[in-house]
Amino acid sequence: MTRDPRYDILFEPVRIGPLTARNRFYQVPHCNGMGYKDPSALAAMRGMKAEGGWAVVCTEMVEIHHTADVAPFIELRLWGDQDIPMLARIAEKVHAHGSLAGIELCHSGYTANNLWSREVPMAASPMPASSYNYDPVQARGMDKEDIRNLRRAHRQAALRSREAGFDLVYVYAGHGLGIFQHFLSRATNFRSDEYGGSLENRARLLREVIADTRDAVGGTCAVPVRIAMSEFQGASGLEPAEVEDAIAMMAELPDLWDLSLSDWSKDSQTSRFAEEGFQEPYIKGVKKLTTKPVVGVGRYTSPDTMVRVIRQGIMDMIGAARPSIADPFLPNKIRDGRLDDIRECIGCNVCVTHDYTMTPLRCTQNPSMGEEWRRGWHPELIRPREEDKHILVVGAGPAGLEAARALGQRGYQVTLADKASEAGGRVARECRLPGLSAWGRVRDWRLLQLNKLPNVQLYLESEMTPETVTELGADHVLVATGSEWLRDLTGRHLLAPVSFDAAHDVLTPDDLMAGQRPRSRDVVIYDDDHYYMGGVLAELLTREGCRVTLVTPAPVASAFTKASLEQKAIQARLLGQGIRIIANQAVVGIGEGHVSLECVFTGELSRIDAGSVVLVTARRPIDGLWQALAPAGVPVSRAGDCYGPSTIAAAVHSGRRFAENFGRPEPDFLEIPFRREVTALS
Repeated sequence: MTRDPRYDILFEPVRIGPLTARNRFYQVPHCNGMGYKDPSALAAMRGMKAEGGWAVVCTEMVEIHHTADVAPFIELRLWGDQDIPMLARIAEKVHAHGSLAGIELCHSGYTANNLWSREVPMAASPMPASSYNYDPVQARGMDKEDIRNLRRAHRQAALRSREAGFDLVYVYAGHGLGIFQHFLSRATNFRSDEYGGSLENRARLLREVIADTRDAVGGTCAVPVRIAMSEFQGASGLEPAEVEDAIAMMAELPDLWDLSLSDWSKDSQTSRFAEEGFQEPYIKGVKKLTTKPVVGVGRYTSPDTMVRVIRQGIMDMIGAARPSIADPFLPNKIRDGRLDDIRECIGCNVCVTHDYTMTPLRCTQNPSMGEEWRRGWHPELIRPREEDKHILVVGAGPAGLEAARALGQRGYQVTLADKASEAGGRVARECRLPGLSAWGRVRDWRLLQLNKLPNVQLYLESEMTPETVTELGADHVLVATGSEWLRDLTGRHLLAPVSFDAAHDVLTPDDLMAGQRPRSRDVVIYDDDHYYMGGVLAELLTREGCRVTLVTPAPVASAFTKASLEQKAIQARLLGQGIRIIANQAVVGIGEGHVSLECVFTGELSRIDAGSVVLVTARRPIDGLWQALAPAGVPVSRAGDCYGPSTIAAAVHSGRRFAENFGRPEPDFLEIPFRREVTALS
């Protein structure tokens, strides 16, 4: 296949200071939960992006000093010379595929609580430290000596970055996480000296550090600046017009402008709340201010949109974090004319959740993400089959689709059967819920790939029983039949089921997704799942005219979505739609026209009216077929929610894992099935 000429512009080289990027694809810095704890895994992941065609591949934020310690979060560190070899491995992996390696140097100011180093945090002005866990820590205001020392530390980190082999050395003033943004913003800078007050004064430190960095490494390295275009605080903080004024003051100082929004939840909005290109209104004015290249992000997956933003002069390079995670080979697929092979990011932010849980990065669309070094997985390649086998996959949900696709790619004969009239399992149902339409890409991409594999056959409306499985005579059976939501109050708060009169109108998410609706207009949704489902169903029923009360044992609605950067947006939307939220209360009983609540702190009981109840609590594996086949001696395995209900990302990973391991001896339970890096003792 050949590239459509209209995409040629995306493959033009771009000059960045003393360097040249081979195309316009730029993997901006992004966190990944690996950092200094898993450096080999991290290096392999970045190297995969370079192999996939990203001309510039950057690290995540890199702490430049022990007063920039963001523990418990796991980023990279460049506190001293001993950190250089770890970082050099990343640059080496990126260079191996002809890409430029960028490093995002960062001092996080009052957002670095220094919990590990136990240093007192520093800030432009004295203020409470910003903390995900509300740590009782305050930052001291920096004096002139502190400012001189910060400049020295940044310069030293730049020199170490060059020694480690990096090509682009960042000055970071974005996402509310960089101290140079804290100086720039009137929301965090209350100084009365030459570093406070006017915009020129507030921008002084940023200008000085850009000049310091250029002086240190500018002859051989490019110096980009990452800056936040808006803090969404109105005149109290940075707004696009003022940031544009600041950029105009420094227009030609850096070698590239990398534009973002502040904070991270605004910069990486999910598809539930923002469309592709959502940042364009904030960044479109910058290009006219500078001759230097401009890069921005917006969850771009469409090459036509990429071409448009280049031709319209909005940016010079297509920045991406999440789309480069969902498909590290996105640039090469556009280059080679394989657009339908692009795994489009669904904007679910599962990737982000693993920075918040301090665990290795993963992705709903790309199950190899984070497994490049640990398990040796590749997003595009998989080893061929060892011998001819016929595998029956029962269930065409996310696990079954991925298993069938990967097994088919290996060369096995695969029969994929599902009793439903459409493929996709839970994805097909959930993508019809408010805000989740992009999630259908998980199903659509896999169906398209299956259609290209003549050795894989899909049969819908084909319920498999032990008899039909035996009749088919496959060499191995993979049961991926999903799970079902419980209607007995079993969940995190109550581990044992609760009985109630079957006449009461009690529904589950499965009922609603199947088209059933509450008998009453007054509905209580009990969310003991704490991810997206409870809030999404509250939206659904409210749109359809129900009066909804959402009850949760957690302190907020959809509590886990704090990790996916959505919780505030979800709560705001629910409240804006008139949905009543009762937090810190668990449903412990269901009666005629009411539910019984229990305070999670005191155990005090109360009641609220409820004509109908929707329980979003826990799920049970649908594993009856597996239970019937396993004792009969049929070679059978389980995958996805049928094995252990979890996220869609976990189901996809489970399907890929079965396909990767099939044909290998079953490892002993005590054997670790992946590589891990162990710290060397000093």
